[in-house]
Amino acid sequence: MSQIKGIILYFVGFELTFPMLNIKTFTFNPFQENTYLLYDETGEGALIDPGCYEESERQELKNFIIENNIKLTQLLNTHCHIDHVLGNAWAKRTFGIPLLIHKEDLPVLKSVEAYAPNYGFKMYEGAEPDDYLKEGESIKVGNESLKIIYVPGHAPGHVVFYHEGSKKLISGDTIFKGSIGRTDLPGGNQNLLFAKIKSELFSLPEETVAYPGHGPKTTIGFEKIHNPFVGQRARS
Repeated sequence: MSQIKGIILYFVGFELTFPMLNIKTFTFNPFQENTYLLYDETGEGALIDPGCYEESERQELKNFIIENNIKLTQLLNTHCHIDHVLGNAWAKRTFGIPLLIHKEDLPVLKSVEAYAPNYGFKMYEGAEPDDYLKEGESIKVGNESLKIIYVPGHAPGHVVFYHEGSKKLISGDTIFKGSIGRTDLPGGNQNLLFAKIKSELFSLPEETVAYPGHGPKTTIGFEKIHNPFVGQRARS
């Protein structure tokens, strides 16, 4: 018994800390786009790809932030197709946070205002980026760090965000469960996307959980084997 007590006291004397990154998913707009809110135990957070367009969607997001006492520090876009940026201007204004994108996607962002009405988004409001995301650098979310990985092909300036401590990846529209991002839009490149997924995403630990821009989450290990486009069982 004394040995057991000693072991318990030994562990009690140490403060055990584990990387903790909370990810809250919201699915917004007719494209069923996944908007992600990341935050840690400090209460600081980052908003990624706000697809909220309707007032009810924006209120849902805002209520969660208020109810959980989250202090947003930045707004990030994995890429700038219309379904991922519908809430950019609103989020910047409402929370007083800067917008960061990859510089190669600036033309993609600027083009949205011209074609948004054709998709029924007549009240779309554009937003200018405040700074640019750079490949290989990191973004701080409270005490946690997100590595910026450049994965073009779906969009010329597409980036993903990787949290090494919890092996979580915000993968945008690069890879989905059993699929990949389309490459027939302006700036798309199928061969480049295939190559970047294999070199950048498939080099991550297989247990890494990928949170995509649409649909359910998946794992790198599953996609390396089963993805019909880039996995080991890909169609020839």
